[in-house]
Amino acid sequence: MTRAFTDAIPQQATSAMNTFSSKALNGSGILLVATVWGSAALFGLYILAFYAAALYEGNMERWNQILPGLYERESNTATTGIGLHFATGGIILILGSIQLIKAIRVRFPALHRWIGRLYVLSALLAAIGGLIFIALKGTIGGPVMSLGFGLYGILMFVSAIETYRHAVAGRLEKHRRWALRLYALAIGSWLYRMDYGFWLLLTDGLGHTRTFSGPFDHVMDFFFYIPNLLVAEAFIRARQYQASSALRLGASLLLMLATGFLLVGTYYFTIFYWGPAILGWLTRA
Repeated sequence: MTRAFTDAIPQQATSAMNTFSSKALNGSGILLVATVWGSAALFGLYILAFYAAALYEGNMERWNQILPGLYERESNTATTGIGLHFATGGIILILGSIQLIKAIRVRFPALHRWIGRLYVLSALLAAIGGLIFIALKGTIGGPVMSLGFGLYGILMFVSAIETYRHAVAGRLEKHRRWALRLYALAIGSWLYRMDYGFWLLLTDGLGHTRTFSGPFDHVMDFFFYIPNLLVAEAFIRARQYQASSALRLGASLLLMLATGFLLVGTYYFTIFYWGPAILGWLTRA
């Protein structure tokens, strides 16, 4: 009996650790999703306020204030492609965030499906628009930037197709995994601005050039979406039943670090960039 009691102690400890790690992963995931939802929605509004407002007002040259070479009067097809990319990019940031809300998925499945269709279509158009621009004009950063951004567009296109394909076939678990990967890619343009903002603030632009061809620029050509996919994969695998407590706790820590980074970035970007642009758009409307 004594032996049975002592054998039960490690089993209870293991069970308690499993319960704690599961709750930690769930809680950190919810906190990260809420942070991403709010920040990405703000950035989506900023994209629409800045780029769509410039198009509406006929002041397309304003696009070049953010990234030189985006708008050239004689390149109508390329301009249409990048305009489509920005317009649908703002939409997918807002709709993708809505799709992450479990209460909507459970209580309003029809709404979830219709928003999902528009979300996938917008993601496809954003990918196609960006790829058209790259194919016709390249990028300001040259071949490395074109390769990184081109791969990003291809991955988004594939993820959108897979998200829709598995949903239609009723393979819901695979659908959720691909939907999470798609969202991880969708927030790439948002994180691209954040990463640059922090880097310029902390290092005064070390490794960055005006032509986006410096060492830091080359890293950023891939960094704005590959880490997102790695975090998404860690979350997907940690949620599996057979995942160890150590893996779940490690994933929780990673999610919490990402949440802290995003909270700080969202605060400063809203105060200095996104907020003024959105308020200016609303007051002009």
